[in-house]
Amino acid sequence: MKLRHLSQLTVAIVAALSTSAFAEQEKTSAKQDAFEKIEVTARKRTESIFESPTAVTSIGENLIDKANMSNLEDIGKYVPNLNITRYGVGNAAHASVFIRGIGLQDHVITTDPGVGVYLDGVYLGRQMGSNLSLPNVERVEVLRGPQGTLYGRNTLGGAVNIITKQPGDEGIVTTTAKVGSRGRLAGDVYFNNSLTDTVSMSASVSYKQRDGVGEAINLANPEKEIGEEQELSGRMALKWQASSDLSFVFSIDGVDNESGQSPYTIELTAPLDPNDPFNGDFPLLTEDMLPSDPDDLASTVEGIESTAYSGWGTSLTADWDINNTYTAKFITSYRSSEYEGGLDDDAVALNLSEFPEEGGADQYSFEIQLNGSFDNMDFVSGLYFFNEDGFTSSGPFVFSPFNTPDGLLNDGTTASFGDYGYFDINQETNSYAAYINASYDLSDDLTVGGGLRYSKDKKEADALFPTFATRKYVSADFDAVTWDLNASYQLSNNMNVYGQIQKGYQTGGFPPRPFGGPDQFVSFDETKAINYELGLKGQVHEDVSMMLAVFVTDYTDLALPFSDPTAGGGFVTIVENAGESKAQGIELETTIAFTDDFTLRSAIGYLDSEITEVDDGVLGIGKGDSPALTPRWTVMVAPSYFIDLSNGGTVAVNANYSYRSDMQGQSVYNQSEHIDSRELVGFNISYLNPNGDFEVTLYGENVLNEVYDVGRLQQSGFVGVMRSNDRSEFGLKFKKEFEL
Repeated sequence: MKLRHLSQLTVAIVAALSTSAFAEQEKTSAKQDAFEKIEVTARKRTESIFESPTAVTSIGENLIDKANMSNLEDIGKYVPNLNITRYGVGNAAHASVFIRGIGLQDHVITTDPGVGVYLDGVYLGRQMGSNLSLPNVERVEVLRGPQGTLYGRNTLGGAVNIITKQPGDEGIVTTTAKVGSRGRLAGDVYFNNSLTDTVSMSASVSYKQRDGVGEAINLANPEKEIGEEQELSGRMALKWQASSDLSFVFSIDGVDNESGQSPYTIELTAPLDPNDPFNGDFPLLTEDMLPSDPDDLASTVEGIESTAYSGWGTSLTADWDINNTYTAKFITSYRSSEYEGGLDDDAVALNLSEFPEEGGADQYSFEIQLNGSFDNMDFVSGLYFFNEDGFTSSGPFVFSPFNTPDGLLNDGTTASFGDYGYFDINQETNSYAAYINASYDLSDDLTVGGGLRYSKDKKEADALFPTFATRKYVSADFDAVTWDLNASYQLSNNMNVYGQIQKGYQTGGFPPRPFGGPDQFVSFDETKAINYELGLKGQVHEDVSMMLAVFVTDYTDLALPFSDPTAGGGFVTIVENAGESKAQGIELETTIAFTDDFTLRSAIGYLDSEITEVDDGVLGIGKGDSPALTPRWTVMVAPSYFIDLSNGGTVAVNANYSYRSDMQGQSVYNQSEHIDSRELVGFNISYLNPNGDFEVTLYGENVLNEVYDVGRLQQSGFVGVMRSNDRSEFGLKFKKEFEL
């Protein structure tokens, strides 16, 4: 789509809304709401978003609600140079987070994300399960660029912090209900109140379901429809204010998701090669084997049409104000998760390539901080430990010609190929870190800062694949010193300009699918990056705020996983350190109050990212190739308009528009893996009663019913296509608050 057309649609949305007569929400104007002071804790200290010397976006509870964001994948539609997608065995709980061209699509236990996802300060080590639902979340903070000194563990592209509502003395119960098209039903209950003078509690429980978009047409009694959603989740937190200086927060959360496989189909790219020993003696794929509806699944493997994910976690956080200068913080957490899924890669009734899969992981983390605040200086320091033990296994899978003891050949004869029914891969990781980050005010307007972190990772893995004679055991150590330097200056017009240089690090690891043999199951190196960034933040005018960032990031030994259909029978996932690569771009976020009743939020990101040097001996990756799942343009527009009614109630209209330009499914350039651009439009029209305790909303999501690809993977003779599942939906939401 041309940018000219994009801008025309944006103008049309704004014009349509500005002709309506709506106004204030609750007791404040849209203008006041838009320019309220936003504080973030992205750098592990509380500070104004305009004064933080880094590129950070904060999405609050109101925007999450009005833009109909129900899970982390939706956050990826509204932040510049952020793209959240999924592929992992068709499981809806999977989230691949990409920031500025850095991320990871895979989910196998030996893979680590390039962007860290945190829940109340606790790192989530797995992509599977990261697509968290967002009921009763206070805000989501997205940091862009390497965050090596404060977070350190796999935050090469950035970090996403999900911050929940904490226990307090609100004395409130909030209930919400949602009913909509496609069989949508959802609801949640939230409670927050003090139990005693020193103990308070918050708790929530949420449920959601939606019908599927396709059928498993060759299964007599399918467990789920394709694209069906069903999830139950809950969270409870207790806060004990032991004294005026010491507090403890204990939390526990859990989720159970039983959904249908994400919509998946294939496109034929070439006939299978009759001279290829892996597929030459078996029936060739043809177009007439595919279902007429690409959302349907033609697999004959029972159970592969459904997915499941369950997980739970607990954490304990202690905050101690030692004195007026020093504070200490302690965070410890345990989390456990497991999933089931699988893909019929060929998407037809032929038993060419089906992989039922299950996996799980247990993780424990521990962090202790010593922080200080002086007249003209503050610092954050800490020690960190993380342990994860997990597995991925598959079987009995079907992969011709290996899987069948009696494989049927085209000439009617049979051949025996042995037992290729299972594989499994296991890994344990221990990660250690020590860090310090400080800021110093040279004057009332000029602040300089910097940070230093040492990180060490030790990984031990073992695997047994059909091409292995025996189980292979491997281990590797990785370590790095990362740092950052920054300076910020407050201009006379309350604008803040900043500059920073950051060094980032992502641990190395082992390939997830070494089907080609044990020689492929060897470690790849860590990736390092240097990021140069300039930014300008603040209120340009009484009615206009902006956040602008310009950056250039140089990567060394960028680890790029890709599927090589020519190696090991066409199903090997190879990880190679590509040499050098560069990402450069610009991000602009603005809020404009045209009147007290009409505001417009927008975010535009531009990214030029490519591999600049390829080391000798690296196969498949070419100079000039772009990283996977990285759109050049990302755009968001969200207008809001309000009006008071004569009865004292309020009506509000909110619309949202999201655009992602075309991109590649893998870092290896294949025309078949090209993903077209997409644009999504949604709206909310809500009425709030005069008492401010009841709200009813008419909503629409993806109102143009844009169906788009979220992943493409070239295989032997065809490309696998993961299709979007956020189809058009219209309905009503109800919200009622009760004071206790």
